[in-house]
Amino acid sequence: MELFEAISNRRSCRKFSPEPVSGKDLEQILEAAVMAPSPANNQPWEFIVVRSPHIRDRIVSAAETCKRKLFEKSGWKWLEKYSLAFLKEAPLLIAVVGDPGKSGADLFLEEGAGLGYQQACAAAIQNMLLAAHGLELGTLWFTLFEKRDLRTILGIDEKKDPVSLVCLGKPSGQPLKTPRKNVNDLTRYL
Repeated sequence: MELFEAISNRRSCRKFSPEPVSGKDLEQILEAAVMAPSPANNQPWEFIVVRSPHIRDRIVSAAETCKRKLFEKSGWKWLEKYSLAFLKEAPLLIAVVGDPGKSGADLFLEEGAGLGYQQACAAAIQNMLLAAHGLELGTLWFTLFEKRDLRTILGIDEKKDPVSLVCLGKPSGQPLKTPRKNVNDLTRYL
């Protein structure tokens, strides 16, 4: 698959088939993640692959609680209808965990101090999403959780930051193609 085609056609998947992800595909996706750039090449990420139905149920329960809390605070109507079924359907969930101590030089700056590790994890996640798409797998970048809950459920050190969950599996049907804003409306040249 050509790079720009992959970037243009990759979409978030919210319906997965029960077919398992091969070990070879998972390895390729994780290898793509660690090829991402990071401040001072600190590679501040770790990955936790969740297959256990028991752990998945705990994640779903925590996400449902978070969703209700967000709805109460925000009043966003779409949250009432937002189904988390994909968390149970996806054969794999991959937690991307960042280490704030490996942020890079930005640790010593006043504004934006210590955000480099999050940006590096985001680059690793994007590599994962594109690699999965190239392997004809579906993904969803999921952040609707309280970090303390995910730390407890997955046994993550309190000094580390669960940045995201990536839902991974074979898509069931075609993912919805969402509109994008025009690049000219978002760009300034100086």
